[in-house]
Amino acid sequence: MKLIKCEKLEKSMVELQFSVDAEVLNKAAADVFKRDGKKYSIQGFRKGKAPRHLIEKMYGADIFLYDALNDLFPAEYEAAVKEASIEVVGRPEVNVETMNAEEGATLTVKVAVVPVVKVSDYKGLNVEKKVTKVSDEDVEAELKQMQERNGRECTREGASENGDIVDIDFEGFVDGVAFEGGKAEHYDLKLGSNSFIPGFEDQCVGHTAGEEFDVNVTFPTEYQAEELAGKAAVFKIKLHEVKYIELPVLDDEFAKDVSEYDTLEALKDSIRIGKQETLDKQAELEMENNLVDMVVEKMEGEIPQAMYDERMDEMLNDFAFRVEQQGLKFQDYLNYMGQSVEQFRAAFAPQAEKQVKIRLALEAVAAAENIVASDEEVEAKLQEMADQYKMELDKVKELVNAADLKKDLAVNKAIDFLKADANITEKAADAE
Repeated sequence: MKLIKCEKLEKSMVELQFSVDAEVLNKAAADVFKRDGKKYSIQGFRKGKAPRHLIEKMYGADIFLYDALNDLFPAEYEAAVKEASIEVVGRPEVNVETMNAEEGATLTVKVAVVPVVKVSDYKGLNVEKKVTKVSDEDVEAELKQMQERNGRECTREGASENGDIVDIDFEGFVDGVAFEGGKAEHYDLKLGSNSFIPGFEDQCVGHTAGEEFDVNVTFPTEYQAEELAGKAAVFKIKLHEVKYIELPVLDDEFAKDVSEYDTLEALKDSIRIGKQETLDKQAELEMENNLVDMVVEKMEGEIPQAMYDERMDEMLNDFAFRVEQQGLKFQDYLNYMGQSVEQFRAAFAPQAEKQVKIRLALEAVAAAENIVASDEEVEAKLQEMADQYKMELDKVKELVNAADLKKDLAVNKAIDFLKADANITEKAADAE
C-alpha cells in the first residue's frame, strides 16, 4: 500500500487515496483463480480445468482482479488509515480509480473521522447539588415493607374484611348470558386492591367462607372489552376461604429475626444510613450529569452522522443480545411491539446523540488537561473486573481492549477534574 493523499473535507470527512502494488494485486488474483476458477466453464475443457488466460479472455481481463481487490481491501485500507494517522468511524465510500495487472490499483475512499472538538470555559463551573435527608417517614415505610414481607398468612374464621385475601369462584353474566373471560375458580383476590371492576371488591367484604352470593357491578364506559363497556353485570360468587396476613410486632425480636441487629433502633439506624447513602449517590450523579451537560453546551465541532449511527447500532445490538439471552428471538420481540428494526433503532437516536457528544466533550477536556490513565490504573481496573465477574485476570485481558479501557478511565478522570474545579452549592431538595 502507498498512501497518495489524505485530504480533509467538510463535516469531519476525509478523502484518502492510496494504491495497491501490482505484484500484491496479481498474487491475490492468482489466489482467487485457484479458489474460484473451477466455477467457470470454457468449451473444450472440463469444468474447473480451463486455463486462467482463456477465462479472462472470455469473461474479461479483470475478472479475478476485482475479487482480489475485495480480498485485499480491508488490510490495505487499515494500513492507509494508520499511515494517515486518522481515527475513522462508519463505513467508507470506496471508488476504484484505476486497476490493471500492469500498474496495480488506485482507490479513493471518503470516510468520516472522529472530529477534533474544542471546549472552552469548562473550569470553575457553578453547579447545584440537591441534598435530600432521609425522614422518619422514609424509615417507617421501609420497616413497614419488611414487616409485610415477613407476615404470616392465616385463615379468618369470621366475615371478610378490607385487606383480606378471599379465595373465590366467580362467573359473570350480562343480560343473563355468561360472557367470555368472566369465569375463574379458586381465584385469590385481595380486597381493597382495586384490581377488579369498581364495586366488586366492596361487595365481597362481610362474607364468610362457604357463602354463595351475587355481586352487581357496571363496567366502566372505557372498559378495554368494548362489548362490555358501560353494561351492568352480575357475578355469581362462591367464597371458599378468607385469609389475612398476620404482621409480626415491630420490636427487638423482629430486628433479630430479619437482620443482623439486636435491637429495633439499631435496625432503624441501619435503614437510615443505607437510604442516605443511596440518596447521596443519586444527588452526586445528578450533579455530575448537570456538570457534564454544561460542558457539552460549550463544545464546538462538527460531529459526523456516522458517529451517531454507529452508536445507535451498538445500542440496538446490545438490546437484541439481552432479549435473546432471555430466550426470546429479537424479531419475535419486534413483532410483538409492532415495530420494524428501523423504527426500533430510531428510538435510540436522542440517547445516542447525547452519549456521543458527552464522550467527545470529556475527551476534549482530558486532552486539554493532559489527563491520562496510568498502566497501573488500567491493571487495577482489570483486576476489579476479574474479581467482580469471578474470572481469571488473563481471561479478562483477552476480552477487554486495554487501549479502550485506558480511554474510558481518562474520561472518568476528566469528570473528577471538572468536579474538583467546580463551584458546587448544596441545596436542600425541598427548598425549591
